[in-house]
Amino acid sequence: MSAVWHASRAAVRRRRLQTAVIGLVVFASTVAIVVALGLLEAASAPFDRAFAQQRGAHVVASFDRAGGSDAQLAATARRPGVEAAAGPFQQAVITLPDAGAAADKGPAEKGPAEKGSADKGSGPPAAPRTITGPLTVVGRADPGGPVDRVRLLAGRWATRPGEIVLHAVGAERDVGTVISVPGGPQLTVVGWASSLSRSAQGWVSPGQIAALHPTAAQMLYRFSGPSSSTDGRIEKALASATADLPVSPLASQSYLGIKRDVGRAAAAYVPFLLAFGVLGLVVAVLIVANVVSGAVIAGLRHIGVLKTLGFTPNQVVSVYLVMVLVPGIVGCVTGTVLGGVAAQPLLKSVFMGIGTQDLVVGISPWVYGVTLLGMPVLVVLAALVPALRAHRLSAARAISAGSAPRAGRGRRVQRALAGTRLPRPVSLGLGLPFARPGRTALTLAAVVLGVTTVTLATGLSSTMAAYGEAVQRVGYVHTVVYVGKPQFGEPAPRQGDAGTEALLRSLPGTVHVTADAWIDVKLAGYAENVSCQFFRGDSGTLGETVARGRWLEGPGEVVAPPAFLRKRGLDVGDRVTFTLGGEKASATIVGESMDGMPDLLRSNWETLTAFAPDREANQYEIRLAPGTDVGAYNAAVRAADPGLNPVALPETNRDAVIIIGSASALTVLLATVAALGVFNTVLLNTRERRRDLGTLKSLGMTPRQVSVMVVTSMAALGAVGGLLGIPAGIGAYGLIMPAMTDAAGVSLPAFMTDVWHAPVLALLALTGVVIAALGALVPARSAARLTIAKVLHNE
Repeated sequence: MSAVWHASRAAVRRRRLQTAVIGLVVFASTVAIVVALGLLEAASAPFDRAFAQQRGAHVVASFDRAGGSDAQLAATARRPGVEAAAGPFQQAVITLPDAGAAADKGPAEKGPAEKGSADKGSGPPAAPRTITGPLTVVGRADPGGPVDRVRLLAGRWATRPGEIVLHAVGAERDVGTVISVPGGPQLTVVGWASSLSRSAQGWVSPGQIAALHPTAAQMLYRFSGPSSSTDGRIEKALASATADLPVSPLASQSYLGIKRDVGRAAAAYVPFLLAFGVLGLVVAVLIVANVVSGAVIAGLRHIGVLKTLGFTPNQVVSVYLVMVLVPGIVGCVTGTVLGGVAAQPLLKSVFMGIGTQDLVVGISPWVYGVTLLGMPVLVVLAALVPALRAHRLSAARAISAGSAPRAGRGRRVQRALAGTRLPRPVSLGLGLPFARPGRTALTLAAVVLGVTTVTLATGLSSTMAAYGEAVQRVGYVHTVVYVGKPQFGEPAPRQGDAGTEALLRSLPGTVHVTADAWIDVKLAGYAENVSCQFFRGDSGTLGETVARGRWLEGPGEVVAPPAFLRKRGLDVGDRVTFTLGGEKASATIVGESMDGMPDLLRSNWETLTAFAPDREANQYEIRLAPGTDVGAYNAAVRAADPGLNPVALPETNRDAVIIIGSASALTVLLATVAALGVFNTVLLNTRERRRDLGTLKSLGMTPRQVSVMVVTSMAALGAVGGLLGIPAGIGAYGLIMPAMTDAAGVSLPAFMTDVWHAPVLALLALTGVVIAALGALVPARSAARLTIAKVLHNE
């Protein structure tokens, strides 16, 4: 092995450029795969770890208090299949007309402030959010127990009457805030907590819950074995646990729905990152195989010398494997480190603002282990087939063989090209790839994958740019004006709802105004809260983009996101019933919006007045005339009424920026890798043809003509690669984009996915030529600088 190591080191030093190419290719592929695997793991593993630590509830079930006694409910903990249970806890639903606190609304149920900050990208913070809807409160003596160990984030647990602990989602207020319950007591917020099971939005002591008039009893269950692995099994386990009760649960919530909500953000990024990672791996395999194949062909005499000196066939193969393994390991290690560093900001951005205080998001050790072990193995396997060629050669045959192509290989094509009217450097260049068909095929495959990557990234970027503009309503809504809340130390507006809208419409520059009211309501038949945005004014112009159906036109209509519809088994045309404070109103789903919020509805003002006629708007969305300065307009709003807080709407969407930025970076990385594959091929070809190049120069070929010949040989491959790579990229887009939208719970209208137009395809067709020409340029210039005397001095 000592002799093998010395021979491998000498081969590495002798082929510095090829060694660098292998290292860079493996480095780029490793970065892509680490980021992809890290995000794939983050889509579920952090939730699983935190859920296990908190002994989260597989099911949160509520029962009618009149339908069964506490003893009967407690007895369900001893049913077969129940691993652990907690409860019964008395449960009440209270409606807070205005509270200086935030409640848990899940990763996508956002009020106006959260909508402005989390869903509309970066920018100035939105106005503070208030609770105006129902709040589920449970009487619980302590945060611990066998199931659903609530994590206290600030303050202490509520142990005395007049105290409450609220669920935090990242917008918690200071401890000490006092809230008033209509028809009930005043409650002081003494702590902020987080339940990964989302079992409640507030907790009070068991002695306090009676004053809130509880109507249900809550049980928390953990099931054993595979009973908790799927939605169907959880339903069966719950039915088995409650079989002896005189009534069925009023409502139940599975932890799998929460897990999907938390992982949805990461899952949306996984398909395209995995696609780029796989493309990078395939390109790496092709280039490593090409490098080793070229090294074997160029080193036939060296192989014969080694065997003559006593190297066994296996030792000769080992020399070539070690030669590629050294730069491969270096590239793998550095790529793993950089991939881990690059993944951290991406993970933070993905999980930002979705209520995941309990999750420790990061890359698990197994990702690093798999990458550090798998990439070198992949490099060895890629090099093994061409290295075995050196194993089969006898010493005499290896020494006597030349490195130039065999006589007659590609001659027929070259003679046919010579008979055309093409300039001689071009005709010679077009014939060069046929001299080494195997090497040409590997290079062509790398170029095809490079063009596939660029095509895929172009489609993703175009769609995400259109999506980002639609989400931000670029050109439609310029600023959002929030109503000041005195409980937050802000001045109240000087006039009422109607007067505020009239004031905004009268300001110079105003074109359209929509008044919005965000209210948390209950849906008949479902236990969890739903945030509903009610529109008044010019919502037909400023409203959200609709993927299916239509936008709101009259009373009793709602538009729902696709995640909302899937979660509840609803579709466009179905009816839903709102409940708030005992009042009810029904509405028909007339459209499907494109956003991925699973617990948000949008309706018109007439629907709101049917069950809450006294509600007022808490924000106003403004469209300005072309050329109006948004900053100056906002200053005019503040001057007209200090109780109004205008915030300019950002024009960039965070998700769109992340995907476009990641796709662009990975595309540049993989296109560079493909160009390095071309570089390696041209380098091998020019070294093999030094004698031919010297002969051509002695016959009068100029350095410029030599460069044209070499670049043309690869540009032709690039043109073919472009024609093959574009359909492959379009096909990859057709697979990956639906996977991303399904994972994110998003529905895109047709105009966002109609991205393949003639000008775009024409530019993409040139991508392969550009990649090939850039890869061939440096070796071509090197070949052009060769002197005749230096090449032919041994002739």
